[in-house]
Amino acid sequence: MKYRRFGKTELQMPLFSCGGMRYQQGDDKLTWDEVKKENQDNINATIARAFELGINHIETARGYGSSEMQLGPALAQLPRDQVRVQTKIGVTPDADDFFKVFEVSLDRLKLDYLDLLSIHGVNSQKMIDLAFKKNGCYEALVKLKEQGRVRHIGFSTHGNPDIIIQAIDAGDFEYVNLHWYYIFQNNWPAVRHAAEKDMGVFIISPSDKGGMLYEPTEKFLELCKPLHPMVFNDLFCLCRPEVHTLSIGAARPSDFDEHLKALDLLDRADEVISPIKKCLDQAMIDCLGEEWVKTWDQGLTYNETVEGLNIWVLLFLWNLIKTYHMTGYGKMRYDIFGTGGHWFPGDPIKGVDELRKLNLAEKLPNSPHADKITACLEETYELLHEPAVI
Repeated sequence: MKYRRFGKTELQMPLFSCGGMRYQQGDDKLTWDEVKKENQDNINATIARAFELGINHIETARGYGSSEMQLGPALAQLPRDQVRVQTKIGVTPDADDFFKVFEVSLDRLKLDYLDLLSIHGVNSQKMIDLAFKKNGCYEALVKLKEQGRVRHIGFSTHGNPDIIIQAIDAGDFEYVNLHWYYIFQNNWPAVRHAAEKDMGVFIISPSDKGGMLYEPTEKFLELCKPLHPMVFNDLFCLCRPEVHTLSIGAARPSDFDEHLKALDLLDRADEVISPIKKCLDQAMIDCLGEEWVKTWDQGLTYNETVEGLNIWVLLFLWNLIKTYHMTGYGKMRYDIFGTGGHWFPGDPIKGVDELRKLNLAEKLPNSPHADKITACLEETYELLHEPAVI
């Protein structure tokens, strides 16, 4: 394993972290007597494999179902002073609520302290205002660090770059968890700003949210040759020194194997990925046209809704499906609409007729493609909408 200084935490962070989103058995209501032995054995083996590889940063969240509870026994296998554990707690109404949730997390993880603790989901202006109000959860986070129960503090976010930069500047954070990878480069200004503040930068889910690269489409697989798409994506992220670690949401011990191939190529990452990136970029231009590729999101804001529709994300999915045939990824993301709240704002498209009635062309005055967007969204609806089963 190779390591990078994780900003002002001064931790030497492995280039890959073991994320805890995919291996747990069930939701938050799962009890120990319902945990299947084979599932817990798999988690224990996954964490042991990570540590064996030098991946000594284990990351989870209070909101990841039974992940914390099941991670506790797996962590007990490891020497505490050689492993760095991070969990995340969602924005709470006040500091007392945050303290209570923290105690639950610590109990489930069977730890006396946490190496890193994040406010989870600083995704919108409302969440910023709630987190930083007097006696809010940011004050609780700072207090836990002062008490020595948490070594380093940060936040995670699915917000747009402006929101992320505002959150960075609002508090004395040491690191940030955010999304940035080949198919989603929108947050680069936030990555750069975090680096300017000497913060650690942790990339969330580059393989899953980065295009379901554990099971890439044939088109994307072909365009990334001779590398596997996960290896290309790892190198794309890690060739930037501002990026310190990538989350591998391992569901089994073997999920680390493909990623390890990136380590031997890192010293010549630019040379290796440049022709692949050129090929991927050109494929989108060939499919959608250079003008569209360069200007499709002009006048739109990531995760901002217009008439209840998250147009930026809908067009982003349309681009990926048309170019790289990522329909499965598109459906996975589209199905969150209507239930994602501030994590994934927007409603699903209600139908072609309803879409046309919105007169979006009149409501997108700063878009050079206002007259085309409705047609793109119609096709997105036809591609991703699942008819009701009667």
